[in-house]
Amino acid sequence: MRVMARAALCATVSFMALSAALAQEGAAQQAAAPGGEVTLDEITVTATKTEDRVIDALAGVSTVSERDITRLQPSRISDVFLGVPGVTTSTDVNDPGQAINIRGMQDFGRVAVLVDGARQNYGKSGHGANGSFYLDPELVGGIDITRGPVSTIYGSGAIGGVVAFRTRTIDDVLDEDEQIGVVQRLGAGTNGANFLNSTMIGARLGTAADIFGQFVWRNETPYKDGSGTTIRDTGTQISAGNVKFNLRPADGHTISATALFQEYSYTNSAYNDAGQAVGARFGHEVQTGTYTLGYRFQRPDVPWLDLSIKGYYATTTDDQRLINPTSAYSFLGARAGAARRFDIGTLGFDVYNTARFSTAAVDHALTIGFDALRDDVTTTDTAGGFASALTPSGRRRLAGAFVQDELRYGGWLRVIGALRFDDYKLEGGGNESSGSRLSPKITVGVTPIEGIELYGTYAEGYRAPTVTETLIAGTHPFPAFNILPNPGLKPEVAKTWEAGVNVQYDGIFTENDKFRGKANVFLNNVTNFIDMVEVGDPYRIPVAPGFPAAFCRFPGTPCVEFYDQQYQNVAKARLTGVELEAAYDWGGGFISLAATHITGKNKQTNMPLNSVMPDQVSTTLGLRFLDDKLTVGTRLTFVDNSSEAVSNPTKGYGLVDLFASYQYSDRIRGDVIVKNVFDRQYTQYLNSEPSPGLTAKFALTVKFAAK
Repeated sequence: MRVMARAALCATVSFMALSAALAQEGAAQQAAAPGGEVTLDEITVTATKTEDRVIDALAGVSTVSERDITRLQPSRISDVFLGVPGVTTSTDVNDPGQAINIRGMQDFGRVAVLVDGARQNYGKSGHGANGSFYLDPELVGGIDITRGPVSTIYGSGAIGGVVAFRTRTIDDVLDEDEQIGVVQRLGAGTNGANFLNSTMIGARLGTAADIFGQFVWRNETPYKDGSGTTIRDTGTQISAGNVKFNLRPADGHTISATALFQEYSYTNSAYNDAGQAVGARFGHEVQTGTYTLGYRFQRPDVPWLDLSIKGYYATTTDDQRLINPTSAYSFLGARAGAARRFDIGTLGFDVYNTARFSTAAVDHALTIGFDALRDDVTTTDTAGGFASALTPSGRRRLAGAFVQDELRYGGWLRVIGALRFDDYKLEGGGNESSGSRLSPKITVGVTPIEGIELYGTYAEGYRAPTVTETLIAGTHPFPAFNILPNPGLKPEVAKTWEAGVNVQYDGIFTENDKFRGKANVFLNNVTNFIDMVEVGDPYRIPVAPGFPAAFCRFPGTPCVEFYDQQYQNVAKARLTGVELEAAYDWGGGFISLAATHITGKNKQTNMPLNSVMPDQVSTTLGLRFLDDKLTVGTRLTFVDNSSEAVSNPTKGYGLVDLFASYQYSDRIRGDVIVKNVFDRQYTQYLNSEPSPGLTAKFALTVKFAAK
């Protein structure tokens, strides 16, 4: 599988180079690109906070469009990232929460996740990801991904990258000339997918205001993996509501408010191969809320003022009830019905302005901004006390300011320079820590020939430690080893070198075809990398709950050797990689390719980082028929074996998905997708349970609107 993945990566690079070479002859007759499936033409703002097409961004940038999400019919956010280079997810199939991994960086905010501009900083300690968020994909209208340290404009933490989710808006309901309308979407599926309802309503009050609302209900039951085994506790019931309001009191001025609420109900536990529970079973009621209030001024005749002000509050609460306690929980007095609660609220604001002007022959886009947030973590536990010890309560404040200048000269040279100051303070449990730093960034882009742009970047990122990493103090349930706090934990600093090429040509083989491609290589050195390590002298503990620890002094007793654990600063972690994304659309169809190869190593131990994804190649091929009303296609995904040296190695696999969409009219659309067509048994890397086997889904979308 490893040879196959590398061969596919080489083939992708060759395809990209050949297309670019052939395109040079037709560069002079480039025309406006048709709509099609080339998401590299989508608009992105995460790389610089100024609007640009993905293909023009001097960074590892990708987007997932509303069209992609509708076609894929994902049950989870993780489903939409299979075709995005450098990105994977860490999920627990018994928990609908998601953790995003970019270039081997994840957990504790190393990837900044934004929902409508609001930071999602929820996390709790466990055997899975330490830092997750809840968002149903039916609420999402588009995703903007920037890989690499971008904390110069996104605040402390984004040393892995940024993933910005845009929830659906009134533009997903109404065309420009429509005043009121409803979009109703119904979905059904096999293998646990069950039912989906999504209702969107929108109304425009002339040009002065508009209001949008969406309600989503999803019901899922436990699925079967590729071997036909039912994976228990993988069902979830979700209800969600989203309301948005925009007021335009004068030309160029927009006041906006949003309110997004979700509720998830599910149970989870760990099971052995015989289907017996080997962990305590809890019932969960997760509630999330994301609320924003913003002001925007943007008008072409005032180029020096492009102002954005946004305040937000994001909260996630996981109320848990103990259903079946294990012997370890029972030994501590926990009984069925005992409760524990994880709650984190993030209050923040983000203000920036972009001034556009020229000095001689150089055009500038000068952006100045500042932001701040406060995380409040509260944990209560009457079910053994493990939760409050391992996810401690506390408070963290982050604040910073940045300046960035984008310079353009002569149509062939672009330079982006940025500098950010970060400051943080953390307190809880009688301990506190603080720190600050300046982080620079410089990018140079050159266009040697029309259609090809080369760029190089040096960027630094800064991540303050979280409340959990610093203040965690307690005993693991079983086996009972200690986890120690570390108030002296230092922030992480990432220093990244990146080089890339953007290729774009139209009219290569036909009058209206187009090719887009992005490729980049990177080296990321993270100093003071924070990881859990063994500390102190070894000691023996019982292998059975309730067995007296004092007897472990005697040989032959049922005891094993353990160390205390503590989050510490590892000397350095190094990650290197290659990413590629390319797409070609010829009107009658489209093909896209994405490939990733990343290696990561703990330089202190010389061991690979567990968080680094295996090599991956994916491709999507679609064909259009019946005057473009019918689109049929396939998505192929190939994932290599993981390194045998990581904690939980996985085998490589290949997946085949089939899809079809039929746009009967501008009011009615049907979508069908069959995932894992060959019922392949596989486990996604970083997951503990096998993924679903053969699954079929159908969705019908109907629109009613009036002008």
